[in-house]
Amino acid sequence: MLLTIALVLLVLWALGAFVFPVAGGLIHIVLVIAIIV
Repeated sequence: MLLTIALVLLVLWALGAFVFPVAGGLIHIVLVIAIIV
């Protein structure tokens, strides 16, 4: 379950990094927080 969420966030981050740089940055922060938690 946690792995699935991490993969989804990773895909969203990858898409955001190329399509929406600002959104990608926000998603990256959320991804880091998710990993820490």
